[in-house]
Amino acid sequence: MRKYFLLFFALAGPCIHSADSQRNPPPLQIYAGYSWLSNSFNGVPGAHQPLNGMYAGVAFPEWHHLRIKIDYSLYRGANLGAPQNVFLVMSGGQYGGTFHRERFYIEALAGEGALNGTWFSTANTGFKNGNTGTIASFAEFLGGGVDTPLGPHAAFRVEGGVQHSNFDPITPFSQGRGAIPYHPAGIPDYFGRISVGVVWIPRLGSEIVPRSRPAAVRRPVESELVFETLNSFGHIHLFSDIWFSYLNLVAVEYDRHSWGRIIGADVDYSAELMPIVILRQPNKTDVYGDRLAPGRETVPGVGILPVGVRLTWFSHGRAKPFYGIKAGMTAYTKKVFSRYASYQDFALDQSVGAQFYVNHRIDVRAAFGLLHQSNGFVVPSNPGLDEMNWSAGLSYHLGGLNSAR
Repeated sequence: MRKYFLLFFALAGPCIHSADSQRNPPPLQIYAGYSWLSNSFNGVPGAHQPLNGMYAGVAFPEWHHLRIKIDYSLYRGANLGAPQNVFLVMSGGQYGGTFHRERFYIEALAGEGALNGTWFSTANTGFKNGNTGTIASFAEFLGGGVDTPLGPHAAFRVEGGVQHSNFDPITPFSQGRGAIPYHPAGIPDYFGRISVGVVWIPRLGSEIVPRSRPAAVRRPVESELVFETLNSFGHIHLFSDIWFSYLNLVAVEYDRHSWGRIIGADVDYSAELMPIVILRQPNKTDVYGDRLAPGRETVPGVGILPVGVRLTWFSHGRAKPFYGIKAGMTAYTKKVFSRYASYQDFALDQSVGAQFYVNHRIDVRAAFGLLHQSNGFVVPSNPGLDEMNWSAGLSYHLGGLNSAR
């Protein structure tokens, strides 16, 4: 899938960029509409059945033609007597530009999908929790579309692309070790997705840029490095199964003011490098991550979360509340959360806290957060870990400071 992402952007990106030299983009896009999925999740050859549904989302203000977006889609139907009820939450990038009246874009999204437990078969006697198939999977979407203006604050949108997920049937308890996912021939992983809807632009501003307008004065962009430590203090079951692991890490976060303001907050690009990750977990586990013995082991790892957004209120005050969300990967020196799981996991870090002014270069920071890790069922075992944590650190402001506090 990654090679198709890279080829798609390499071919389509320069074409869109070259057509957009004389327009300003709308600052925010909110969209919703009808969506069609080309097959059911149990749609083996000879039993293909499309699903109907809806989609909605928001694309945040752009930076160099690139927007961060959050997308929600939901589909309902039935195939081979089994209900097909799925929703997917994904986020990623949208790269676009204007040609004549239309705005064209390409997009790459990734996230999680959730499917009802009887999607493979309703004959669920003898199955763990009555589920004949896995109920969660990592999901990706690669596509593009076009917006045609309907007025100053609305446009008609048509988009399409390829969606990938990895939902698998599960073995019953009668087959030795029960509830083990497997992938029979013909179970689909790739789907076509076509959507039509309406885009609402709540605040438009001037769309056409006069050629005679003087060039804007370039000012230093505010950015900072945050050196912090993160430590777990509890667990919660949102997208994971296990309680028995604990996390300590050292991280360096980079924040850059990139996307203006929304709901009264500065919108910053945020990324994080975790050079030291220490996981303490049970040394013997089953396929679900449940511990089978009282002993523990320490597993070192690293992490990188390159896609993120931070909202900061009162950014030039002495106390600055913030909310941050970042996505990426963690990797360990051995399989974690279960001995049947994986070395690498997808990671989603959310935090709420505040920074406090020390001097014109230094702030101190404290926050509470939730760090989720799971492998998205790239292998059959995916216990995952939702770790409640506290963090503290120092923020160093880079470059010239163009605003007094």
